[in-house]
Amino acid sequence: MQIETKLPQVGTTIFSVMSQLAQEYDAVNLGQGFPDFEPPMALRDALSRAVADGRNQYPPGIGVAALRQQVAKKTESLYGRATDADTEVTITSGATEAIFAAIAATVRAGDDVIVLDPAYDCYVPAIELQQARAIRVPLQRPGFAIDWQRLADAITSRTRMLIVNSPHNPTGAVLAAADLQQLAALLRDTSIVLLSDEVYEHMVFDGALHQSVARHPELAARSFVISSFGKTYHCTGWKIGYCVAPPALTAELRKVHQYLTFASFAPAQWALAQMLEAAPEHHLELPAFYQAKRDRFRALLADTPLMLQAVPGGYFQLVDYSAVRDVDDIAFSQWLVREAGVAAVPLSPFFETPPDTRLIRLCFAKSDATLEAGASRLVSLDNAPRDQC
Repeated sequence: MQIETKLPQVGTTIFSVMSQLAQEYDAVNLGQGFPDFEPPMALRDALSRAVADGRNQYPPGIGVAALRQQVAKKTESLYGRATDADTEVTITSGATEAIFAAIAATVRAGDDVIVLDPAYDCYVPAIELQQARAIRVPLQRPGFAIDWQRLADAITSRTRMLIVNSPHNPTGAVLAAADLQQLAALLRDTSIVLLSDEVYEHMVFDGALHQSVARHPELAARSFVISSFGKTYHCTGWKIGYCVAPPALTAELRKVHQYLTFASFAPAQWALAQMLEAAPEHHLELPAFYQAKRDRFRALLADTPLMLQAVPGGYFQLVDYSAVRDVDDIAFSQWLVREAGVAAVPLSPFFETPPDTRLIRLCFAKSDATLEAGASRLVSLDNAPRDQC
């Protein structure tokens, strides 16, 4: 049987490729973005209780009511947006499912969807599966800020959706309050839907506030706001995310969601509801928790030949390796695993047309022991012959 692929440009994700290489070479894995430490004990205990209490069958497709209520309460508390748990909150099987469902629900064949480049790798395949076109608008360097003129120029009568991501993966850039104002002005007289990927919402540093589009009433009225319990509670393997959107958008998202997964892991939903109610301080303390990891990791890397980029948000450190090798980032990442025993993620797979840069991404959502082990190996790059790669 011969199959005509619907995604001819798509192969195995770079995250899976680099994690496989890390296993093959017994490398310190600073590539794929997952913590190597456990979720809070209170959350693990709540999960055990949920299983023991018989919360093991299908939950409501839109999510357990107690969890949706806690999400609504959290959204209003953090961002000042009154949210209806029944008509505006949907629990999903991870943020990736929510992103796919939002795109599939609102984007049609022939539409354009604007994606800011570099972009997380699940956006464009979801767009192309709708027979729509991804329009890539490059972010400005340094700092990976939005180029407002290029974004305005990209909008046409075919533009159906704009996707933003803050804190941004892979760069760590964050939107400011002024960015939300410009975004609102740009979209004001259009029917463009906004998809805001905010899975790293609780990892904004140096005293800054996360500028969720939920803070801005005009933007919230046209937005899918998507987040992840996996990132917030160090349990990425549970695959529980959520989407907050106005009733009309939520209704369309739920039509797709019910045929993607129908419902998400029930015991985890009950456990997360209990955690949010009993320990709301967890997500409030997360910025300081990850800022300490960021600062420790940067200090450990100070003796390496890598040039550290600013990290205003997220849990990834971009480094410039041009002082070590003058090769492309994929070749360098493969060499780094083989010769230095450290797995990173190259930046080029996040771009439509990769710029001529020498940047890789390292994850600092790791235990102190892992960060120290990785940094000790990276220090040895100073002594590596430049012609090895």
